Amino acid sequence: MTAEDILQNVSEVPAMANSKEDPESTVRKKCCAPNIKMFIGVLAMTYFSKSMSGSYMKSTITQIERRFEIPSSTVGIIDCSFEMGNLLVITVVSYFGAKFHRPKIIGAGSFLMALGTMIMATPHFFMGRYKYESMAQSSQEGVLGNMSIGSPCSPSLENTVKQHIPGEKGGEEGSPMWIIVLLGNMLRGIGEATITPLGVSFIDDNARPENAAFYIGCLHTIAVIGPLFGYSLGSLCARLYVDIGFVNMDSLTITMQDSRWVGAWWLGFLVAGSFNLLTSLPYWFLPRELPEDGTLKLFCALTEFLPSLKRTFTNKLFMLYLVANVFMFNGFVIIITYTPKYFEQQYGQSASTANFLIEDQWDPVCALKDITYVSPCFAGCNSTKGFGKNMTFHGCKCVLSAGERAEDPAVTLGQCPREEKCSKMFYIYLGIQSLSFFIFSLGSTPLFIICLRSVEPELKSLSVGICMLVLRVLGGIPAPIYFGALIDSTCLKWGRRKCGGRGACRMYSIQTFRFLFLGMSSSLRLIGYTFLWMAITQIKKRMEQQKNELPSNDLELQLSLKESQKHNSNCSVNTEDKDTALE
Repeated sequence: MTAEDILQNVSEVPAMANSKEDPESTVRKKCCAPNIKMFIGVLAMTYFSKSMSGSYMKSTITQIERRFEIPSSTVGIIDCSFEMGNLLVITVVSYFGAKFHRPKIIGAGSFLMALGTMIMATPHFFMGRYKYESMAQSSQEGVLGNMSIGSPCSPSLENTVKQHIPGEKGGEEGSPMWIIVLLGNMLRGIGEATITPLGVSFIDDNARPENAAFYIGCLHTIAVIGPLFGYSLGSLCARLYVDIGFVNMDSLTITMQDSRWVGAWWLGFLVAGSFNLLTSLPYWFLPRELPEDGTLKLFCALTEFLPSLKRTFTNKLFMLYLVANVFMFNGFVIIITYTPKYFEQQYGQSASTANFLIEDQWDPVCALKDITYVSPCFAGCNSTKGFGKNMTFHGCKCVLSAGERAEDPAVTLGQCPREEKCSKMFYIYLGIQSLSFFIFSLGSTPLFIICLRSVEPELKSLSVGICMLVLRVLGGIPAPIYFGALIDSTCLKWGRRKCGGRGACRMYSIQTFRFLFLGMSSSLRLIGYTFLWMAITQIKKRMEQQKNELPSNDLELQLSLKESQKHNSNCSVNTEDKDTALE
């Protein structure tokens, strides 16, 4: 019988001995008392909300890039600002947070996450209406039925580089207001720093050892479900126009498949932030922890900090685990951050060649269902009909020379749709990647247990915090930046800002993009697996030593327990009040 069972039996004796107490009220008190499963349920919802908001951020990278007219490297800086905010407080929170009321600290961090997520949406309400490059007219002015309104290469249309939306309040693309998105994401990272190290260590301290791995596995399972909703929310918001409700949708000359389309990227941040706010409330009603002999003095915690860091960084097994995770995390960040862009570029483009991307204007049109021209003027068109999305171009000399038919084919706005074989290959790749993620997730819980078990019990929170800090510094921050710069090097066609500067990329070299994306992520993970194999070898050696030196280890354990009791007597003060036991 374990100590927990004895405590539970002792607590039940007064209720059984006292015949005057109502049995129903006793059962009600026992059921309503906080327990470890209640904490795990609340923490699981927090894991779900943080993974949902994080994955939504990844899904809106292309939308943010187009809306603010910034390159992929700058978007990478915005994305890694989450890691910057995280590393600012992760070590302090991991070490000192474990000494105080961990549930309330996690609740405060969840509130900061909600606040940061909502702040990320605020630039939309201060910027002007979105304007995109187009030589096509967006209104019915000068249009009578389906009659021709003139050549798309006329000076008046050729100079119309930006699409003007009625009711536009001012402002322009390339606005520095993307810094607000960066600051909001950084605040979100500061709040997230409290969740994993304090939450996991709280479970490991208050749950039975044989149940801790199962509980942590449940958290990781919930964290995997979160991105499913995050990317679904991103897909839904990407279908809605960025200024929906403020502009006449019939006046738009672009569709969702156009590379100039910007979805309602701001809407998902409000939804995710609201959910984060709801999950932060229950923590304020949870107890602190299991009963202890006293309260730790802050002075003792400060004096133990540097020795604890030294003991952690001199642990050979932990360092091998840390190096392996750095390389694997770099590859993982690349995949998670740029998979939506890879899908868009690899499987969203037509099979037509890109040897005509020398024009300054970018107003693509589709001819013969499989040839995309950079603009109607470049296709040699001399007349237009209709307005808005229904506008068509006629008399296109390049199309007439390329087509087999003698009649004049209509050239439509936007790029040509992808071929059917691209859709099939997309689903094949999606299935392979899903299988890869499934296999990769099988090892997430055992790896986390290695992080907890490779150090001394009192260093568990610190080890998790150090691991997350190093991963942020060496993986989460540099990976989006250097890989975003590599993606920019594959750009074939850059957009133009209103002031004439370079905007967001409109089209990439698909083959080079593919080699960089798959090659870089696979190589980094392979290096990580090599160091992980070295760590597993170290674990086997340690287990063999423990078997051979079992009596000696028992003696050392007894001595360490005596020293620990002596140290606790010096660094604690006795208290009469005991916190409620969670299990």
